Amino acid sequence: MIRVLLTLPDGTTQEGDETLIARFRETPQSHVWIDMRGVEQTQERALLESFECHPLAIQDAHKERHPPKIEEFETHTLIIYRGISSFDAELNYVPQQVSFFIGERFLITLHAGEALSIERLFNEAGAALLRQSPERVALRVMYTSAGFYIDSLLQFETALSDIEDELLAAGNDDLMRRITAYRSRLVKMRRVFSYHKGITQELTAYDYAHLPRGDSETLHAITDVEDRFERLYTLTQMYYDICGDLVDGYISISSHQLNITMRVLTVITAIFVPLTFIAGIYGMNFEYMPELGYRYGYFFVWGVMLGIGIALIWIFKRQRWF
Repeated sequence: MIRVLLTLPDGTTQEGDETLIARFRETPQSHVWIDMRGVEQTQERALLESFECHPLAIQDAHKERHPPKIEEFETHTLIIYRGISSFDAELNYVPQQVSFFIGERFLITLHAGEALSIERLFNEAGAALLRQSPERVALRVMYTSAGFYIDSLLQFETALSDIEDELLAAGNDDLMRRITAYRSRLVKMRRVFSYHKGITQELTAYDYAHLPRGDSETLHAITDVEDRFERLYTLTQMYYDICGDLVDGYISISSHQLNITMRVLTVITAIFVPLTFIAGIYGMNFEYMPELGYRYGYFFVWGVMLGIGIALIWIFKRQRWF
């Protein structure tokens, strides 16, 4: 599907299909946003080549799992962005690669499936931003997408707090598996946000021809996007550390409980070792053992064994070993 949003110098806006591209070419001061969703690569390539997009940029945009990047060419700037098509508070998300071809008067976006940020912007404030400049639209798409991430991450913070309380009250292996799954998802998200943070830092540090820092409005938009991705990266790092602390805390609690159990077993073993030693001595089948002929030998040995056991229990309780 190809959608076209065209803004004309007189302030009017037209929305339609690729037939509006001819009107764009005929109107020098007009701006156009072409959004291609799930279009065949041959058709995408033909349209991009008609806008003099570089072959290497087209090749990068058609790679399914290309890492986020920014690269400047003579007629346009390419930004490959990792957007989202769905995201929930359990950190289950489906990534959506979006490629931006930003020219002086045009913006072309490529994505295979639905992109939430593009859908929201194309139907609401896209025309007003496009009327200002195409790069403002691209920056707002990234800003909106980052907002979806932040909203879901803040919801995850509530879920993480509940898990922390549940782990302290009654930790179990199921909770540990959930936390481990969260850590794995946070690592993947942190890697994506690291790429995006690098892109926005480059936009802030270097003056790209099609995203000029000299324009104060564009610079403010770049700064806003950078702040959001800096916050996203910080949040994912913080939640990753919290999950790691929860895992370490659960392991520490489990180790402490195991140590208590082992200490009780050790105390029991220590009590029965001397008793077993005495029983072993008098269980030997030697013919001449003086105590065996003693009338009260049986009761004497029992008294000694009980005395040893009671004494050891008293000592261990005094030392607070159990």
